[in-house]
Amino acid sequence: MPRLNRVHPRLEFIPQHFNPLVRRLTQLCLPILLRFRLRPWLPAGIAGVELVNAEMLADLYHQFQTGKIRLLIAFRHPEVDDPLCMFHMFSQILPRVARKRGIILQHPTHTHFIYDRGMTIWAGDWLGCFFSRLGGIPIHRGKKLDRTGLRTARDLLINGKFPMTIAPEGATNGHSESVSALEPGLAQLGFWCVQDLIKANREEEVLVVPIGIQYHYIQPPWSKLDWLLSKLEADSGLPVERIGDSGGNQEDIFYQRLFRLGEYLITQMEEFYGRFYHQNLPETDPSTNANQALEARLKALLDASLKVAEQLFGIQPQGTIIDRCRLLEEAGWNYIYREDIPDLKALSPLHRGMADWIAAAADMHIQHMRLVESFVAVSGTYVKDKPTPERFAETALIIFDMIERIKGIKSPRRPRLGWRQATLTVGEPISVTKRWSNYKGGNRQSARLAVTDLTQDLQKALEKMIS
Repeated sequence: MPRLNRVHPRLEFIPQHFNPLVRRLTQLCLPILLRFRLRPWLPAGIAGVELVNAEMLADLYHQFQTGKIRLLIAFRHPEVDDPLCMFHMFSQILPRVARKRGIILQHPTHTHFIYDRGMTIWAGDWLGCFFSRLGGIPIHRGKKLDRTGLRTARDLLINGKFPMTIAPEGATNGHSESVSALEPGLAQLGFWCVQDLIKANREEEVLVVPIGIQYHYIQPPWSKLDWLLSKLEADSGLPVERIGDSGGNQEDIFYQRLFRLGEYLITQMEEFYGRFYHQNLPETDPSTNANQALEARLKALLDASLKVAEQLFGIQPQGTIIDRCRLLEEAGWNYIYREDIPDLKALSPLHRGMADWIAAAADMHIQHMRLVESFVAVSGTYVKDKPTPERFAETALIIFDMIERIKGIKSPRRPRLGWRQATLTVGEPISVTKRWSNYKGGNRQSARLAVTDLTQDLQKALEKMIS
């Protein structure tokens, strides 16, 4: 990982150079990656991947390969394991299902994909080289258009050998059973694809295929959850309350511990932002339900955290929490990866020092945004409404990420709590071509409405697939 408290030259675009050999080697390593994700000492991972409505995907992929349609694959993105599961679906399950159904597919069955350019910052330059050879296109998230990335994506959408895969949520939210608000980029790309096909006098239909992803523990990891909550309590300075220390229903005990931990952490962070960043957090109505009060306090805390970062960059709060996170991320990269400095080596020691100084400040303030980004889908009732091991684990792991980041670990390595089964569900395809008349209404307003409607329908489709 580069030292982000120092100034760096601009982030260059990484062109995709698909290499069948790299794809094949990745496929051979996939069983190990799914189970251990490069951490063989952890006895847990993805034990299996199940695909629901697999025949539909095989038929759609066949139509794509025969030139009848162009495909945009919109997949849920709850966790970092999702791309591995998607790769397994296309490289292993899809060919097997096609053979069983007598559907002829050309080898290899693969997809291009869009990924956040910032991923290479945290993981290292090797990831950019690897993604490039798997057919990935990097995109800068933010308000400013990444023209090079979008131009490349548009070309591949109509001319690429493979479909295009995008996570419309934009980032992981840590929740298998809660879909974050979708970003409009995928819908816009779909309409641009229709437009480009019309200009090229081509008649393929453009379809968006939603794919849901959920994870389930094969065995409830109550003992590992007990260990994780004990670690979080100890790291927070709370007395450790082991599961065997009190009687009662197991789910109730875990919920009480999780609620106590969440309430304590919010209180500490409220005091922290109030004392050191002079944020005035509102008082909670004492008559409010405890869960609703906790959720209201969390939202106010996230707002205050974003304001701290926005003040450094001179950004006025606007849009949703996700919109604000994207703007802050873009502003941070602009302070660290300086497009306005053609040659860093030509800077005088004074100017280099000032550039490093502001880069360090930007890196520090971006951490406020990272904390918020982890909690965009957290609610006060997610666990209470359905106290399953999965929901307990998801919430506890989000808190783990928060505490690790505050401790100074920017890319926390989550503990594995047990073997999980991944279930991928293929939804009904949504035709973008049939919505073209709404998009081309003659003014920008009609285009925006068409993009919004498609985004909302895709959101409903992904939510519908949650079991």
